[in-house]
Amino acid sequence: MADVTGLQIAAQRKRADTIARATTAVSEMAAEGAEITFQQVARRAGVSRQWLYGQPALRAQIEDLRDRPRRGVPARERSSEASLHQRLRTLADENRGLREENRDLKHELAIVYGTQRAPASPSVPTIE
Repeated sequence: MADVTGLQIAAQRKRADTIARATTAVSEMAAEGAEITFQQVARRAGVSRQWLYGQPALRAQIEDLRDRPRRGVPARERSSEASLHQRLRTLADENRGLREENRDLKHELAIVYGTQRAPASPSVPTIE
């Protein structure tokens, strides 16, 4: 006769491992700010969606997280501090260039307005 106790222990161990994988998947996805759906959790945990639906605690957790708005940008998609500093330098340089261009255009405009306001030069009589 087969050792029923050994089979039961193996089944319990397998169930505990599967629950741990699914719980870890949900936790990681929530920490990453990833979209949490039954399909995504099942794929990451290596379980079936049907099995997830049959686990009341996991099902409630997934439904709760699924309905929450996602927080921010996932960590792997966030800009690094170095890239943010580079963007800041680039924008500051661009801003400086635009200010110089604006100053030059104002100066040119002042010259044009000045020539329009100056009295007309005395006309030279033309011989006909």
